[in-house]
Amino acid sequence: MTGKEPFLINRLKSVGYAFKGAFLLLKTEASIKIQFLIALLVTIAGFIFNISSTEWIIQLLAIGLVMSIEGINTAIEEMANFIHPEHHNKIGLIKDIAAGAVFIASIFASIIGLLIYLPKIF
Repeated sequence: MTGKEPFLINRLKSVGYAFKGAFLLLKTEASIKIQFLIALLVTIAGFIFNISSTEWIIQLLAIGLVMSIEGINTAIEEMANFIHPEHHNKIGLIKDIAAGAVFIASIFASIIGLLIYLPKIF
């Protein structure tokens, strides 16, 4: 063998790294903890209000989108801080844009939640 790992071993390691990253994100980032709590609450609401399969799909996509973009935002912030620890206008702009992406996803996820649950509540 040439030192290259078998495909399956390589994939399993990749999944392990992904789980580690998701765990670190949930363990260390306050914003993702809040988003996770909201995700839990709307998931419970989904069961209480017996939402349709289509509503479940849309809700889960919205949750996944917000939390994924939050992970990317955190990675961008960590990388920017590592590359340029002191304040720099361009780094600040990059971090603001990444945070803006999370904000946009969160706004649309909130609208989706309102569209799903307001008719069921009222």
